[in-house]
Amino acid sequence: MSEQGPWLVVGLGNPGGQYEGNRHNIGFMVADLLAERVGGKFKAHKSRAQVLEGRLAGERVVLAKPMSFMNLSGGPVVALRDFYKSGADRLIVIHDELDIDYATLRLKRGGGDNGHNGLKSITKSLGPEYLRVRAGIGRPPGRMEVADFVLRDFSSTERKELPWFVDRCADAVEALMQEGLERAQSTYNG
Repeated sequence: MSEQGPWLVVGLGNPGGQYEGNRHNIGFMVADLLAERVGGKFKAHKSRAQVLEGRLAGERVVLAKPMSFMNLSGGPVVALRDFYKSGADRLIVIHDELDIDYATLRLKRGGGDNGHNGLKSITKSLGPEYLRVRAGIGRPPGRMEVADFVLRDFSSTERKELPWFVDRCADAVEALMQEGLERAQSTYNG
C-alpha cells in the first residue's frame, strides 16, 4: 500500500475564552475530546493552528484547531494539508450546522457551505470535496440573528445533552476513519 499522509481532523471554532462555550465552537469541543482519546495536548503550529499528532482508531491522525477566526479557517487548513501532505479524502472538518436539529448529527462529503463562514473559507481554499461532521445546533428562536445565535453559549437545557452529543460526534470521526463514509453514515445519520 502506498504511503499517504495522516488523517487531518479539523474542529472549527473561534479562539479565545469568551467563545469557549458558544454553539459555533462545537468543533473545538469535539477536537478537545479526541485529543483526550489520543492522550496528548495541543501545541502551537506554524500553520496558525493548535495541533496534536498521534494515533486514533488505529490510524495516524493530526487533530487541529485553527487559531484564526472562523471566517479565516481556510488559510490554516491549507497550511496543515500542505505541511502534512494529506489529501482531501483524508480531511475531516467538524462544524456546527444550523439546518439540523440540536444534538443531531450528519456525515457527508462535499456540498455547499450553507452560509457557514468557516466552510466557505475552507472550500474557497481547497474546493468542497472534504468530509464533514455536521453537528446540529438548530435554528435561532424567533427573530434572533444567526450571528448572535451561533456566538451564544448553549442553553442550560442543551448543556445537559452536550457531553453525550460531543462524544457521539467524536465517535463518528473515528468511524469515518475506520469504516469509511457509507458505513459511518448508516450508523450516525439515523
